Amino acid sequence: MNRLLASVNIFVEQSQKQSVVMALSQLTSIEEVYEVAGEYDIVSLVSASCLEEFRDVLQKKIMKIKGIKSTITTIILEPHKGPKCHKTNVNNSTLK
Repeated sequence: MNRLLASVNIFVEQSQKQSVVMALSQLTSIEEVYEVAGEYDIVSLVSASCLEEFRDVLQKKIMKIKGIKSTITTIILEPHKGPKCHKTNVNNSTLK
C-alpha cells in the first residue's frame, strides 16, 4: 500500500526555530526535516496512511508546536527521482 507523502513548508518565529526543529524531529510521521533559506523557514516531508491521518498530524501535532506560525502543504502525487522513488524501469541509455 502506498503512503501519502506531503511536503509541509513551515513559517516559524525565529526565536523558536531550533525548538521547532527538535519537536518536528520527534514526530514519527515526519520522515525528513530541513532548515532552509528562502520563503519558508523549515521544510518537512510527512508520511501518512491516508488523507485523514495526514490532516490529524498537521492539525493535532504540527500546528500545536510552539513557534509555528503557519504552513503551506503540497501533496506529492508521484515521485520521479529521489529516495522515495520506487521506479526501476529507467532507460540508462538516455542518461548522460
